[in-house]
Amino acid sequence: MRAIRLHDTRRGGIVPLEPRDPGRVAIYACGPTVYNRIHIGNARPFVVYSLLKRFLEHEGYAVTFVANITDVNDKIYDAARPLGIPSEQLAQEMAAAYIADTDGLGLGRPDHEPLASATIGPIIGMIAALIENGSAYAVDGDVYFRVRSDSDYGCLAHRAVDEMDQGEGVEGAARKEDPLDFALWKAWKEGEDTAWEAPWGRGRPGWHIECSAMAEELLGVGLDIHGGGNDLVFPHHENEAAQTRMARGSELANIWMHNGMLQMGEEKMAKSVGNIALLADVLDRWGRDTVVLFFSTGHYHQPLRFSDETLAAAEASARRIREAGRRLVPGASPEDLAPLREHFLDALADDFHTPRALAALYEWVAEANRREEVGDADLRLMLWLLGLETLLDAQDDAPEAAVALMEAREVARAARDWPEADRLRDELTALGWQVRDSADGPSLVRA
Repeated sequence: MRAIRLHDTRRGGIVPLEPRDPGRVAIYACGPTVYNRIHIGNARPFVVYSLLKRFLEHEGYAVTFVANITDVNDKIYDAARPLGIPSEQLAQEMAAAYIADTDGLGLGRPDHEPLASATIGPIIGMIAALIENGSAYAVDGDVYFRVRSDSDYGCLAHRAVDEMDQGEGVEGAARKEDPLDFALWKAWKEGEDTAWEAPWGRGRPGWHIECSAMAEELLGVGLDIHGGGNDLVFPHHENEAAQTRMARGSELANIWMHNGMLQMGEEKMAKSVGNIALLADVLDRWGRDTVVLFFSTGHYHQPLRFSDETLAAAEASARRIREAGRRLVPGASPEDLAPLREHFLDALADDFHTPRALAALYEWVAEANRREEVGDADLRLMLWLLGLETLLDAQDDAPEAAVALMEAREVARAARDWPEADRLRDELTALGWQVRDSADGPSLVRA
């Protein structure tokens, strides 16, 4: 088991992963607010933490990965209203679309995907605890968190308390004791079609308390890794941390791990900016192998440029790996390429540095291409850890026409009719298929 280090936003540097429970790692990552389809930038945390789980499991840890779905939020009310449909219906439709879109990445699902709407009881319980100990107060059906009650407030964003604006605008300003305070519960308003009963009045939870409650409900306080985009550091994660700290007397998470944003041009990709590309559209155009590889080309903690050029480069790299894989011999004794495999694994242990891991993988491929009878076990492991195991898979869904061409090519090769074999190969390529020859016979893979 390697010593694994990750960047912790709260401590401002790379720290060792020291699990709360030896041999087990609990990961919580903030998922989407489901008011419309997700874009490719929203997929970055899904990919990062799904792959981190794979690596930790390879290193011998039992991992529980939780990624929530926020289905109670102002944005959902606002999006449903002009459509003339209930907010609950829109949230359900967009949650289903989110699951379908991320299924297209082929990385599996998190172990748990809790809904805010299904966690109302724990949310109310946490708010009640905060009111009871004086960290929150109710007024006219709203409940607000007293920011100044937490002496550690600001430790995640590394900013002075008086420099922080919750971004709530004028909403509730007259009812707040302090402009810095933020909403834990919002009283029902005319036009809102979803609400729950609570001791302080009918309404629904604020965004921040939802994640605190969902994380605690499934992983407990002191979970090992809390992830999400770095646009959530403040106010969302700062407020999550403060709520749990004051309600439970303990830190919600040991490591706060944040991924950088995707950039289109010089700006971050965001729905508010309007420079988005929907995940489903990107997958349709480029394919899941290219998209998943693209995410590993940049270190998770840094911004990543999204463009036709960066996707085309990832596509070329995927093609190079696929071609190399066709030369490997399944089950053959591996050549002495273990040091490169270890460089790959060491890079992932060092703050999950996927670009360095990819460099080791490309070096492995180049060396394997210079040798004969190289086994595929090392490459299969490295590709699985990056979510790219499909690059070595034979395709079982080849159409009958392609199968017939492959069989005809084998007849031509047996007769040593090389021009005919080449012609049939070109026909296969035109159909989008190539033949992979191995000791077990030929098989078809997508070109």
